[in-house]
Parts: sequence; structure tokens; C-alpha cells
Amino acid sequence: MKHENLIIYIMMLGTFGVLSTEMGVVGILPQIAQYFNVDITQAGLFVSLFALTIAICGIFMPLVFSKFDRKKSFVLVLAVFTIFSIIGAFVTDFNIALICRIIPAVFHPIYCGLALTVAAEIVEPEKTQDAVSKVIMGVSAGMIIGVPITTFIATSLGYQYAMFWFSLVTFIALIATIIFFPSLPGKEQSYGNQVKVATTGVFIISILGVIFLNGGLYTAYAYISEFLNMLTHILGFELSIVLFIYGIASIIGNWLGAKLLNSNSKKTVLIFPIVFSILMIGLFIFSRVKLAVIILMFVWGILAGIANDISQYWMVSAAPEAPEFANGIFLSMGNVGITLGTTIAGAVVAGMGVQYVMIAAIIVMIIDLILLFTRIYKYPIEHKDTSI
Repeated sequence: MKHENLIIYIMMLGTFGVLSTEMGVVGILPQIAQYFNVDITQAGLFVSLFALTIAICGIFMPLVFSKFDRKKSFVLVLAVFTIFSIIGAFVTDFNIALICRIIPAVFHPIYCGLALTVAAEIVEPEKTQDAVSKVIMGVSAGMIIGVPITTFIATSLGYQYAMFWFSLVTFIALIATIIFFPSLPGKEQSYGNQVKVATTGVFIISILGVIFLNGGLYTAYAYISEFLNMLTHILGFELSIVLFIYGIASIIGNWLGAKLLNSNSKKTVLIFPIVFSILMIGLFIFSRVKLAVIILMFVWGILAGIANDISQYWMVSAAPEAPEFANGIFLSMGNVGITLGTTIAGAVVAGMGVQYVMIAAIIVMIIDLILLFTRIYKYPIEHKDTSI
């Protein structure tokens, strides 16, 4: 297709904006708590409710919208994100602000799920891997680099300007989509045929593996700004720099994860929870040593990028005959994991203190290791997943 690269880069920008809106608030929970005069665990609802909504809607929204023109679907989603980020900047009631978070979350899976599908549709078969990888890179960048950018804006200018930042990115993607994106007709999908893969044993165990993988990650990460503030005394601009280092490392991890999975998927998947747990022990022990924490945050960023690759690989390789459904479930179950992790972390922070989220994350990762081990030896993968 003509201008295929431009289309893919617009979708990368769109996914970056959409994921920044979702995950950017992770770095500014203390500012949200202060702005709305609520406690830090209530502020965590900005993450967990958004993720829970995606978890529910990701199961069916990409397939429901797959029959509509792709451009119109993308324009709708980006418009909703832009409008409600702007409204969210001006509201002062915490409950209304939560509603302004939940409404865009309903539309989130449409953009991300269809972007992965469209990237594969518009290129020649031999370029599919590269095209889909670029969109996943946009997802990863939004999830992880969006956090330090938002943290910097919020600590420098305030909570409202962080919301304006979200709306600016999605607005630019919206204008680019309106001007440059061609009309791409949708495709009628047999919902029943795609969904029936969800009843297979390999798919069910893969769903649980992805949930607990992301649950372990976000048990540790959901309150990372509070952890760095309270224990390591990394604040303000310094916090933004550390989270940006983490973000850059995650992009390295995104690239490295694809290489590792292509070379030895079984070993990569099984070793990951073990390495991550060792990292958590390090952060627990050295939480008050600034240089050690910064180094460990860089390693953590690399692991976060690898984890994103593992999650997508795990779902699509479990249902290669239903990629649209599997990509929707990849987003959905990842967000179930984020909800699980944020909820666990909130309970730990309230009951024991923020340092102990690292220990809780290890427990979640041990459960995940059992699930990953079970799938590998009960349902061995006999093909490579070409979407990575």
C-alpha cells in the first residue's frame, strides 16, 4: 500500500498517546492525591479502574469495531481521548475525574487492537513482523516513557498540565489521522469462530500466565513514585530523570525481548520471573541507597520491555488462527494483571508500607512461574510467533 510507513508511524503516535494517557498517571499519584485531597491508595484508582475497564472491553470491542472503516474508528477513539483529557484537567471532584478516566478506557482497546491488525494488513507478508513490532513499540513507549514525561510536567507545572499533555499527543495523532490516513474498509468477522479458541486449555493457561506476569510487574511498579519519594528520596526533576532512564531501558528491553524469544522462547519465558524476583530483592535491600536504586531501575526497565514482548507472544502463540481476538485478549489480560497488581500494591502500601510491595511482587511472580512452566510442558509450542 502507498504511504504504508506513514500510516504505521501515525498509529505508533496514536498508541503512544493512548498508552501515555493510561499509564502516565503512575508517576503522578502523589500529585493526584494532593490535587483532589484523597489518600494515595484512592489516587491509585486512576490506574486500576482504567485498567479494569480495558480488561473488560478488550475482550469484545476490537472485534465489534472490526467491521467499520478503520479511519473512522481511529478518529472516534482519538477524539474521545482528547476531549476527556481536557475535561479531566478542569474538574475538581475526584469521582467526576474518575469518570473522565473510565470513558476513554472503554475505547482504548479499539485503537490498540485494530492498530496491530491494520499494521499487518497494509504491508506485504514478509514485512508483517516489522510493521507489527513498530506498533508494539508505540504501546511500550506509551506505557513506560509516557510516565517520566508526565511526571516531569506534573512536578514542574502541576496536575492539570499533565492532563493537557495527554490531550495534546492524542490531538496531534487525531489531526494526522484525519489528514493523512486513508479510508480502510473493515472486515466482517465471525465472532463465534474467533472466540471458540478461548475454550482451549492452552489459551486458558496462557491468559492466567499473562495476568500474573503483569500482576507481578505492577504490584511493584504501581506505586514506584511513592517508593522513590519516601525511601530513596528521589523527588521532582530527579524522579523524572530516573523514570526516563527506566523508559529508555524498556525500549532496549523491547528489542532484546524479541531477539531472546526468537532464539529460545522456552528459556526466556521461564527465566524471566526468576530474574525479576532477584531484582525485587535487590530493590528491597538497597531501597535507601540512591545509586544502587538508579542502576536497578535501569535493569528493571529492560525487564519491563522484555515482559511486554513475552505477554504478546504468549497470547498470539496460543491462538495463531485468531490473531485479532488474541491481540484484544493480550491487551485485556495485561490490564487485568495491572488491576490485580495495583490492587495488591494498594493493600500492601496501606497495611505494611511501600517497601513491601517488592516482596508482594515476588509472591505474584512465583505463581506466574508455575503457570508458565505448566503451559510450556503441557502445551509445547511447535511454531514461531511471527508477530514479534
